[in-house]
Amino acid sequence: MEARGTIILFDGVCNLCNGLVRFLIPRDPEGRLLFASQQSEAGQQLLKKWELSPELLNSVVVLEGGSVYTKSTAALKIARNMHGLWPVLYALILVPRFIRDPLYDWVARNRYRWFGTTEACLYPSPELKQRFLE
Repeated sequence: MEARGTIILFDGVCNLCNGLVRFLIPRDPEGRLLFASQQSEAGQQLLKKWELSPELLNSVVVLEGGSVYTKSTAALKIARNMHGLWPVLYALILVPRFIRDPLYDWVARNRYRWFGTTEACLYPSPELKQRFLE
């Protein structure tokens, strides 16, 4: 399931997270980024396989090269995989996590209030279905 790219596990009922997925897809024309909501069967299987806690709904999770990344590190790994100037943001990896992660946690704690939620997880169009793990 993980062989063909970087996997992004996201909170499927979070409007901010769904917006991130919609933002990333056109900026990854090679299809290197694959997606699964954490609530989906594939997402649950991956969380279990990597022995990750269900509390990670407060974090985007990136599975890449046999490693797991969460919080700000995951966000920076995503930026590194994008086209354009976005990979420049990866330089922020030099900022220690104890500085980066509290900002990430603050946004994560408030994302439902600021951006809202949806009743159902993002459902891809037929042409994008291969980008989502089932």
